[in-house]
Amino acid sequence: MNTHDNSYKLLFSHPEMVRDLLTGFVHEKWVEHVDFSTLEPYKTDFISENLKNRNDDVIWRVRYRKKWLYIYIILEFQSSIDDFMAVRMWVYIGLLYQHLIKTKKLTKRHKLPPVLPLVLYNGNQRWNAETSLETLIHAAPEGLEKYRPQLHYLLIDELAYQDAELSPLKNLVAALFRMENSRNHEQANTIMVEVVKALIDWLATPEQAGLRRAFTTWLKQIYLPHHLPDTPIPEVNNLEEVGIMLEEHVQRWYAQGVQLGVQQGIERGIEQGIQRGMERGIEQGQQKEKRRDVLTILEIRFGELPVSLVEQINAITDIELLAYYLKQAILSDSLSAFQQLFTDTQLSLKPRH
Repeated sequence: MNTHDNSYKLLFSHPEMVRDLLTGFVHEKWVEHVDFSTLEPYKTDFISENLKNRNDDVIWRVRYRKKWLYIYIILEFQSSIDDFMAVRMWVYIGLLYQHLIKTKKLTKRHKLPPVLPLVLYNGNQRWNAETSLETLIHAAPEGLEKYRPQLHYLLIDELAYQDAELSPLKNLVAALFRMENSRNHEQANTIMVEVVKALIDWLATPEQAGLRRAFTTWLKQIYLPHHLPDTPIPEVNNLEEVGIMLEEHVQRWYAQGVQLGVQQGIERGIEQGIQRGMERGIEQGQQKEKRRDVLTILEIRFGELPVSLVEQINAITDIELLAYYLKQAILSDSLSAFQQLFTDTQLSLKPRH
């Protein structure tokens, strides 16, 4: 099991993550009738006893409807594509059933419980392996096809989701996917600040301390070293400290972009230099992303923003003007100073009669 898969196992050892995975990404009718308050982990050592190095499975069971009908959920974490994943899942479910029979969890009157085989994939390219066991088996001669085993597993491919689909969700797994899917340096900087701030808010109760530690471990050991390879990662012990570290990093990153813009402006003219310098510090993107950058920096520095200011910034469509406001968001001494500059600028842009 690689370090990435191990960190995912740590995250998904918490019922809140399993709940949000099912409610947010398994769009099937039965999920509506699950009592998530009964979610509990199930032992997996019976798998590793039969298959070497099979210690990366996470199995849960949960109450369904009013009966104690258990659904066993197998989470198979993959960072690389396995063409025969359907065969592996078939074997794992067989081992699970054998264990239930061997440990006398079932009597002759009971049937085996249904199983959701779920593959959570976090690799760098889209999953292209078959999700059905039948499709991996040659066509059988007439009369033999009835003996062909059947199994489908549910694939959740993180790359299949766009940030626009994930960002509105108050969902821990969606937050994880947003950070995983931020594939370039500039986008990652903005998204990770937003997500860490949301996680601090969502995981504020004492009983969620374990999950806060799990996210802190994943950020510190996996995510930050990958996305900030040239930045020394200080010793951080909780999400709040991660948030402070990211705030300082993002402000420094944007300030470097501004500095570069000013230097180029001296050589090529201030107006052209700021434009090109900001383009170095901020990825050219859609207007929505530029507006979000301005609001994110203001919120990081000065806290909650007036609704009127947010609405005014969201109404701006000029990319160069947004780049200018981004610079001022970094350099302004206070929110009131920024608002005054913003108002003056907007007045100067109005046509005179």
